Amino acid sequence: MFGAILGDIAGSRFEFSRPQTFNYKKEPFFTDACCFTDDTVLTVATKYAVLNGCSYRNAYLEFGRKFPLAGYGSMFKRWLEAGGAAAYRSYGNGSAMRVSFIGEYFPTLERVREQAQSSALCTHNHPEGIKGAEATAVCIYLARTGCSKKEIRAYIEKNYQYRLGRPLALLRPFAKVDMSCQVSVPLAIRCFLESHSWESCIRNVYSVRCDTDTVGAIAGSIAEAFYHGTGQDDLALTRRYLALPDAYGRQDMTLFNWATMN
Repeated sequence: MFGAILGDIAGSRFEFSRPQTFNYKKEPFFTDACCFTDDTVLTVATKYAVLNGCSYRNAYLEFGRKFPLAGYGSMFKRWLEAGGAAAYRSYGNGSAMRVSFIGEYFPTLERVREQAQSSALCTHNHPEGIKGAEATAVCIYLARTGCSKKEIRAYIEKNYQYRLGRPLALLRPFAKVDMSCQVSVPLAIRCFLESHSWESCIRNVYSVRCDTDTVGAIAGSIAEAFYHGTGQDDLALTRRYLALPDAYGRQDMTLFNWATMN
């Protein structure tokens, strides 16, 4: 889960603009301009739902309302305002950005697929939204259970029909910000496949114009599972960015505590 959260934070400042001097090979990951976004909030909410045995819908409502300024998409905002009344057939990448704990936690592939689908259905009940969540969680499960990159790619291409063969070198010249699952998830997996560490995976994300925080969260979660860590100081970084003063100046530890709970 640290891989998703730190991928979100590292990507947060480059989602819509980059400085002219931007160099994806050297740009620092964590600066004062970084912050957590809705990717982190809902990733933590997923963990909360699983460990408390409550519905994903109720967890997303609770955390969404507690952190209303995290940068949610317009449809999710309306869903929050309506009290989670009905799913809205979204195929946006929000369903994929929040499933890392499911891929990490559940002991069988069948349970991972089932729970990923359930986590998507309360909001992203479009077939592509469900597929994106499921494919991401499955990648994490396969990565943590010892599958090779070749095996992960073959499984995803066969079962989810994502085309993963096009290298980043060919994607970079034509890439643009696209927040759909059908673009973000295959791109995130490709960033992982061309990596040799969690850090190099996030640099691959940096190298392509995209929805950087969410692609970073998705790719980072797979890379963490495969490489058995991020190589960063996970606790120090999550405390730096998640343990922040609330509206009354008090330190709100909710996200940090749930993110770091064993």
